[in-house]
Amino acid sequence: MICNLFVFRHAETTDNSNQIFSGWRDPDLTSKGLLQAQEVAQQLEQEKIDYAFTSHLLRAKRTLEIVLKPHFNVPVFVDDRLIERCYGTLQGKSKIEIEAEKPEWFAKVHRGYDFAPPEGESLKMVESRTLPFIVQLESWLQQNPGNVAISCHGNSMRPIRRVFEHLSLEQMLQIENPQDKAMKYALHIHPVNGGEAEDGRSKKDWQSVVVPSSVKLATDPQNPLKQFY
Repeated sequence: MICNLFVFRHAETTDNSNQIFSGWRDPDLTSKGLLQAQEVAQQLEQEKIDYAFTSHLLRAKRTLEIVLKPHFNVPVFVDDRLIERCYGTLQGKSKIEIEAEKPEWFAKVHRGYDFAPPEGESLKMVESRTLPFIVQLESWLQQNPGNVAISCHGNSMRPIRRVFEHLSLEQMLQIENPQDKAMKYALHIHPVNGGEAEDGRSKKDWQSVVVPSSVKLATDPQNPLKQFY
């Protein structure tokens, strides 16, 4: 059986528009972002979507809500292994100003693999928490076959694309993820139950990892993603 994954980045936010390090901040979508989300919705309007996943951040949830409007009764799971990379103490600061002040350091933060900003995450750390999500999803779909919409973030989308597009590390670091387009991937699944599970059991069986909204830094002792680093 083939399960289709529809993977997309959240639409434009006020932080994106203002060139601000967003990370675990929670800005809303701009008017342009609302239009971008509508474009993704139109792209997927005729697709069958059985399940949906998002982080707890508003921008990912609102994008998903718009995408799912043409669909009915789609179970939505919140899992913060999909959350944006934590930029630590850079969150809320101007990318333009940081790049002007420290161009070489900015390059390491922006496109380095294992370089983490103060109290934040490296892309390697993001990959280390995103890949277990994909492994769990593949296993879970064996008992709950169906097509999946995944509303994620620019940096959590990188390792997902690396897996399904067979990208090199360098390619993963350089790609830019659009905010108005979904990527479609075919996942070959061997069902173990021979049928789709009921919605109630599906929700019960998925084991999410959710970051408390009060947690803003990767180094916070209450950050549940630390188990993956």
